[in-house]
Amino acid sequence: MEPANSIREQLTHFIDKNSMTLSRFSEVSGINTGTISRILHGNRPISVSQLIAISSGMGVAADHFFTDYVEECFAYSVSMRRIRPFIIQSAELNRLDCIEQVLYRLLDDLDYATELYEMAEQLFERDQRSAAALLYKSVSEVEKYQHSERLAMCQYRLFLIGQGENLEENLRTAILFEPYVDRLDEGYQLDALKHLIHVFMAVHKWDKVDGLAQEMYKLAKIFYESKHLSKRREQHENQTERPLYTYILYAWLIRSTVYEEYGDYKKALEFVSLYAYGQGWLQEQDDESERIQQQFGEWATANTYLYRMLSGEWEIVHEYADYISKYPDEIFLALRYMIQAANRFDWNIDEILERFSEHTPLRTYKTEFGDYNKRIINENYARFLSDLGMYQLMRNRNDAMNLILEGLQMSVKINSDRNIITCMTLFEQYRDQADSEAKQKFKSLSSEVQRLNAKKNVFVANHF
Repeated sequence: MEPANSIREQLTHFIDKNSMTLSRFSEVSGINTGTISRILHGNRPISVSQLIAISSGMGVAADHFFTDYVEECFAYSVSMRRIRPFIIQSAELNRLDCIEQVLYRLLDDLDYATELYEMAEQLFERDQRSAAALLYKSVSEVEKYQHSERLAMCQYRLFLIGQGENLEENLRTAILFEPYVDRLDEGYQLDALKHLIHVFMAVHKWDKVDGLAQEMYKLAKIFYESKHLSKRREQHENQTERPLYTYILYAWLIRSTVYEEYGDYKKALEFVSLYAYGQGWLQEQDDESERIQQQFGEWATANTYLYRMLSGEWEIVHEYADYISKYPDEIFLALRYMIQAANRFDWNIDEILERFSEHTPLRTYKTEFGDYNKRIINENYARFLSDLGMYQLMRNRNDAMNLILEGLQMSVKINSDRNIITCMTLFEQYRDQADSEAKQKFKSLSSEVQRLNAKKNVFVANHF
C-alpha cells in the first residue's frame, strides 16, 4: 500500500514556504537530515516519535497530523510497531477518534486481539479508562464467539469503567457483565462479586445481593482452605484486592446488611457474631490481619447497637452515639439510621443531631480498606436528606421542605428511582407547607424526572 501523502505534502509546503533547507529543519525538529529526506520521498514510514518531532518543528500541536497518521499506520504494511505507540499517544492526548479509526481497520482480525488487549490493560492501569474501553470493546467484538477468559476480562473491565453516579446505568452494566463472572480467572472472581454487590445494594436489590454474598463466601472459603492445604492457589490471592479471608468476613457483613433491610434484626445479629471474631479459624497472625479483624470488630460492635436500636430499644441510642463518636468516618451512616429509627418510633434526637451536625454534609469516608463505595454513600445521603426532612416535618420546622428538595435533587443526580419516589411523595403530601420558591424548584426537578423516565423508555425500546 502506498503511503499517505498529506503529511509529506504539508511538510514540503512548510519547508518551501519558509525557505528552509533540510539541514535547518533538522535543527528545529531534531530529526536526522537523511531521515527527513527519506520521509519526504516516501521511502520509509513515519514513526510516531518522528511525527511528534515534525509537528514540533513546524510549530503545530502534537496531534496536528494524527488524523492523517491513521493511514500511515496501514501504509507499506500493517505494523503494530507503529500502531501501538500511536494508540498510546492518542490516549495521552485524548484523541479517541483516532483510536476508533485504527480499531475499525483492525476489526475482525483475531491476530491482533492479544496485542490490543495488552494495550487496553496498560491504558487501564494508567487510568486512561475511556481509551482502554475502546480497546476492550474491540477485543470483545472480535472474540464474542470464543467464550474465552480474555473476553470475560474485557467485560469485567468495561463493567468497572462504566460505573458512575447514575445508579440505573450502573445496574444495566452489572446485568450485562454478570454472566461473565464465572468465566474470569478465579483470582478475579471475588472482587467482581464485590463490585456487583455494591451495584445491587445501591438499588436495593436485596435478594440479588444475598445471592452474590453467598457465592462470595463459598468461593472465598474454597480458595482460603486450598491456600492453607497447598501452594497451588497462591496466585489467586495475588490477584485479589484484599487477603482471601477478608472476603469471607465481608460476605457475612453483607448478609447481615441484607437481613437488616428485611427487618430481621435477630438474623442480622447472627451474622454479626460471625464476622466479629475471626480468631477461631483465621490462620494469619500478622499486623495486616490484626488491623482487618479490628475493623470488622468495630463494625460488629456498631452494628449490634444499630440492630438493637432499629428493634426499638431507645435506651441504647445515646450509648450508640457515644460509641460511634470515637469513629468519625462512621458517624454519618450512624446518623442516617438514628433518624430512620426516630421517624419509626417517634423519638426526639435533636440533641444527637446537634452533637454531630458537622458530620451531615456529603463527604468521602474511609475505612481500613479505603474509601467507602461512593455510589452507596451518595444513595445513603439522598435517603438521609429525605429522612431528615421527614423528621423535621413531624416537628413543623421551616427547613423540612428544603431538605426533601435537596434529597430529590441528589436522587435525580444519581438516578435513584426509590429515593425519587420517596421525595416526590413526601413533597406532594406536605405541599401546603412549601413556599412559592420551593414549589418552583419542585416543578423544575419534576421535569428532570420526566426526562430521565423518557430516556429509560428509549433504552428499553432499543434493546427489546
